[in-house]
Amino acid sequence: MAAFPVRGLVEVLALAAVYLLAARVALSLAAEKSHICPVWLPSGVALGGLLLLGVSRWPAVALGAGAVAYAMDVTPGVGLSVVLGSTLEAVLPALLFRRMEGARELHRVRDVAWLGAGAGLGALVGAGLGTLGLVLGGVVPAAQWGPAGWLWWMADLLGMLLVTPVLLLRRPRRMARSWEALLLTALTVGVCVGVFAFPRPGSAAAHAMTFLLFPLMAWGALGFGLRGAALSSLSIALAAIAGTARELGPFFTVDLPHRGLVVLQLFIGITALTGLLLAAARAERRQAVELLELLATTVRAVHEGVLICEVRESGGLHTVFVNEALCSLVGRRREELVGAAPGELLASADGGDRQRLLEALREERSLRAEVALTRPDGTRVWSEIQLSPVRANGQAVTHFVATHRDVTATKELQARLVAAERVAAVGTLAAGVGHEINNPLAYLALNLEAARRSLAAEGAQAPSGVRDALSSVRGAQEGAERIRLIVRDLQVFSREGAPERALVDLNALVPPAVRVVLHALRARARLVEEFAPVPRVLGSEARLGQVLLNLLVNALQAIPEGAPGRHEVRVRTGTDASGHARVEVEDTGGGIPPDVLPRIFDPFFTTKNSDEGTGLGLAICQQIVRAHGGDLRVHSVPGQGATFTLLLPPAPVQSAGSPVPLHAVAHVAEEPETAASGRRGRVLIVDDEPRLAQSMRLLLEPTHEVVTVTRGEDALARVAAGESFDVVLCDLQMPGMDGIAVYRRLHQEAPALASRMVFISGGASSPEARAFVETVAHRVLEKPVRPDVLMSTVEEVLEGAPPEVAARGAVGGTRRG
Repeated sequence: MAAFPVRGLVEVLALAAVYLLAARVALSLAAEKSHICPVWLPSGVALGGLLLLGVSRWPAVALGAGAVAYAMDVTPGVGLSVVLGSTLEAVLPALLFRRMEGARELHRVRDVAWLGAGAGLGALVGAGLGTLGLVLGGVVPAAQWGPAGWLWWMADLLGMLLVTPVLLLRRPRRMARSWEALLLTALTVGVCVGVFAFPRPGSAAAHAMTFLLFPLMAWGALGFGLRGAALSSLSIALAAIAGTARELGPFFTVDLPHRGLVVLQLFIGITALTGLLLAAARAERRQAVELLELLATTVRAVHEGVLICEVRESGGLHTVFVNEALCSLVGRRREELVGAAPGELLASADGGDRQRLLEALREERSLRAEVALTRPDGTRVWSEIQLSPVRANGQAVTHFVATHRDVTATKELQARLVAAERVAAVGTLAAGVGHEINNPLAYLALNLEAARRSLAAEGAQAPSGVRDALSSVRGAQEGAERIRLIVRDLQVFSREGAPERALVDLNALVPPAVRVVLHALRARARLVEEFAPVPRVLGSEARLGQVLLNLLVNALQAIPEGAPGRHEVRVRTGTDASGHARVEVEDTGGGIPPDVLPRIFDPFFTTKNSDEGTGLGLAICQQIVRAHGGDLRVHSVPGQGATFTLLLPPAPVQSAGSPVPLHAVAHVAEEPETAASGRRGRVLIVDDEPRLAQSMRLLLEPTHEVVTVTRGEDALARVAAGESFDVVLCDLQMPGMDGIAVYRRLHQEAPALASRMVFISGGASSPEARAFVETVAHRVLEKPVRPDVLMSTVEEVLEGAPPEVAARGAVGGTRRG
């Protein structure tokens, strides 16, 4: 606690000593035979000391002023007024400067302004009290109070403007431009010597030469800031005062010395104030430039694209700044973007977004939207733009700032989700349509088979009318078989739920895909199929079928209509050198241009019309193939067509129990009929479709006793009543009690009969039904059931043959757990 008073005392004594030294220097520069000083240096020492050490050190100013008054041998009254005035003229500006939060570095124009205002106010108080004491003490006549007060006020004011900034300078760092400082010093000394070291009283030429000092002072202020301005102004002022005091230079006048002194003070004041203002303006500009550079560096470094455009008088927009992120986003150099209209970046087909932007610009309002930007190679990138107007003067909009965030990946994901939802919707529709078709198709096929058997029983000696009817029935059976295959293909390519991984035979997957596009393909090209041994792959039958279907659609779209004899689409299967399964789809269309070829798998890239493609087909295909561990390649020669090659790794185990090819069941109808075992059994048919149940009864009744019911509850009631059955044919999906519930009840009440159940499914649509089909160890016949399959299945159950693994989901075939 005792250290502070000691330190304060030392500071007070030191400041008082400096004050006395400055007074001695100032008096030495006074005019000969006079104590009139153009600049009172102690006033600047006093103000600078209080700004540096604190206003609490004001006793140092009073002590120094008292010592100066005592040395000049003035009366106590005059000395008291001088001490009071000198103290107040330092305390008042120091308090005002701190009150207005002025910075001692004087790096703002407002700091210089408040320092000048405070100095002027303090000098006015000091000069008023000091001259009042001189008048009251009889030192100065009352008539000279005004002129004496002016000289005193100017001297004190100039002292504060010249000395205070020098005292406020921080310790200099290593000067990077020392040669420039030395040159400036040499020039300033040379001009001062030339102007103020020779006797030219009132010379117009000498007055003109003083103007050479202004550019030197400006050089010091603009080149070296406050240090250059303060030291240059102080040096010029001391040189001018010294010359004038020795009756040299342009400001000394023989006839009117006081007028010359006033002119000298004005010269020094203008020089000092101009230098300080220039240094402050330079510091503010430098700070502004540094801030702009920081902002520019920050904007360049951000990951979001930033574009700033200027609003021209004509209303047009002119790009003035872009950052690296935006250049990278749109694939252009900064030189290409700066100076161009920002609207050139918008995709030409983006009419709606362009109109929204134009409206926002016209209404001078903010906007958040998603826009498509075009790159030089023609690709599009999606950007979320935030447009903000900038009102530089608080009123009119002078600039617009647009930030761009790349949302291309998000848009791709959204598009894929939409595509997935569409596929799911089509799958749901196809499943529903297939289920509705399967029921009538099932009893149609069964009735046709029953009719065929009845007509065939007539033998070769049947009348011609019977033979004609038999031929018509066989034609109707072929039509029903074609409908069955179409329904099966729809179900394969629109299967719902998560993709199931199973062993897939690509040779079996090609024919369904071909049948879907065959009608449209015939008008453009002929189809050539080349099948070779292919290892089975582990994957999703539906997803891989989607890939093949998409490749076939692309092939037919690459060929123009009207010349099917000149073009062909060739589908080849085989095994490549590495053992991978290979499927090639080759067309003889126009081929793919070399500049387009690297980008055909990019999402949203398409060369087709908007009604033919969205640019997602091949991208999704590649994603599906890569998810299966395979590769999708393309080779094209312009004018000679394109070849897409699908490569998939073989499954680890090529088991004998792998799925039967889907197309294999298509030829079952051509095989000879299964011979009956000779055993007559009792069959219970449970199906909510009466006509289908009746058709199955007609087919089975010649060799078996058949009972039909349309409700699961009725079937359980017959079993509970004691009726015995050898086989139960039960529909899987029925209103009320479905096949799953019937099975579970029989498993509890009649397990032996439950083991002899055969399920009939029109396509498991619910998750529970799909899970049941996957896990149940029973035969599952899928509608429409072919007559030969139905009869052979009943025979197998009667013979007690164990269920065998057969084609899962094969329409018209069986899936045995």
